[in-house]
Amino acid sequence: MDYKAINKASWNTRTAAHVTSEFYDLPGFLKGKNSLNSIELELLGEVKSKSILHLQCHFGQDSLSLARMGAKVTGVDLSDAAIDKARELNSSLGLDAEFICCDLYELPEHLNKQYDIVFTSYGTIGWLPNLDRWASVVNRFLKPGGEFIMAEFHPVVWMYDDDFKGVIYNYFNDGPIKETSSGSYTDTDHDFEADYVTWNHPLSEVLTALLDQKLSLAVFQEFDYSPYDCFAHTVEVAPEKFQLKPFDNKIPLVYALKCTKQ
Repeated sequence: MDYKAINKASWNTRTAAHVTSEFYDLPGFLKGKNSLNSIELELLGEVKSKSILHLQCHFGQDSLSLARMGAKVTGVDLSDAAIDKARELNSSLGLDAEFICCDLYELPEHLNKQYDIVFTSYGTIGWLPNLDRWASVVNRFLKPGGEFIMAEFHPVVWMYDDDFKGVIYNYFNDGPIKETSSGSYTDTDHDFEADYVTWNHPLSEVLTALLDQKLSLAVFQEFDYSPYDCFAHTVEVAPEKFQLKPFDNKIPLVYALKCTKQ
């Protein structure tokens, strides 16, 4: 199974829907709205004049938000449609971010730099089968003393069916999950279907992969809300803080971490 080709086609299809969606609010972004959330902003801190590698950047809003904040940013994504849009936005906004279209595991073949910060967020690692290889890439591109910052949906969320009525998936990684979606998280009524392949990664797998690269865990956090209204049956409990109505605050929806390279 060529999961890369399947997922690339999926994200090329999704990108066309995402750039026009209310979810991504591209008009607001073009007027100056920062697409980053408080969770990752607090971990990132002051980024002015820092070099940042943004892994799995989609069509570049977060990368360009970091560039607006004064960082020197390189964004990477598998989808050529997404990278084309990111480059278009970078040009129209007069920013100097760089964007690379390639599979994450193949990034060392396309880039030979090290960065102050490597960053990834929300719905990224589930598209990758092997977190040891992922963590190796993170380590490869971090300067000594650099920081890896990650915000991600909690693996508990991926145990449930889309309607959150029952547990149907394994918390642990027991192999690829191949599915077909109608629409996207930005618009479930959008008129397209896309195949995709994902993997569930428990927290132990994430942390062990990073620690095995001799990265030091400085911060680990869990949150009982999502900053995005991207699941079924959500309720906004505070501005840009969404919980699942069936569970209230009883399960984690997001985790975030910071590691340092000694």
